[in-house]
Amino acid sequence: MDNNDILRRIRYTFDFSDDKMIKLFTLGGLEATRSEVSNWLKTEDNPEQKQLIDKELAAFLNGLIVKNRGARDGEQPKPEKSLNNNQILRKLKIAMNYRDDDMIAILDLVDFPIGKHELSALFRKSTQSQYRACKDQFLRNFIYGLQVKHRGEGAE
Repeated sequence: MDNNDILRRIRYTFDFSDDKMIKLFTLGGLEATRSEVSNWLKTEDNPEQKQLIDKELAAFLNGLIVKNRGARDGEQPKPEKSLNNNQILRKLKIAMNYRDDDMIAILDLVDFPIGKHELSALFRKSTQSQYRACKDQFLRNFIYGLQVKHRGEGAE
C-alpha cells in the first residue's frame, strides 16, 4: 500500500484535524508543517501531492502510539528509515492496544476471516520459518475494519 493512502485512511478513520495530524507527527519525532501534511494527504491525481516516505509514516505511527499509550520511559524510539506492511500492522496493533482477538474481530467486520495462527505469523521475525509477509490486501482490509468500527458500517 502507498504510504500516502495509509495516512489518508487513518486520518479519515479517526477523524483527525490538521492540527491533530501535526501533533501526532511531532509526538513521533518529526516536525511537520501544515502545508507538508496537506500535500501528503492529497490524492495521487493532484499535482501538488508529495510522496510520504517511510520515515515520515513511521514518525506518524509512533506519534499515534504515544498519543494512545503514552510515552515510554527513557529514550523515545526513532522512526525507522524503511517500513513494510508487517511493521505498519504491528504499529497499529500497539497504538490501538489490541490483542489477537481484537484484530480478528475487526477483520470479521469486513468479512475477512483469519485464524490466530495466521495472524501470529504476521508478527514473527522474518527469519522464522512460520513468518508470513503482510500483503497489501490484508493491511487494506484491517484499516477498513478499523474504519467500520470507529465510523460505522456505511463509512467510505
